[in-house]
Amino acid sequence: MARIIESEKKNLIGANVKKLREKAKMSQRELSVLLEVKGVYVCRGSISRIEDYSRTVTDIELFAISEVLGVNVNELFVK
Repeated sequence: MARIIESEKKNLIGANVKKLREKAKMSQRELSVLLEVKGVYVCRGSISRIEDYSRTVTDIELFAISEVLGVNVNELFVK
């Protein structure tokens, strides 16, 4: 089922995911693999789409991303 969002941006965390991932010296592929280890399947292409705001993020993915990046979930939303 398609997700309907009325905005060009499909998430609020894209830029911070990219910033924190790069700060951790982690590639998109590495982030994808570490998420998979946690049982959350987000391919490298989906990481790219999250970072460019063209993909939504589930609450489960949000929580796992924060854990892998070693930050509180709230830090993903900080400008």
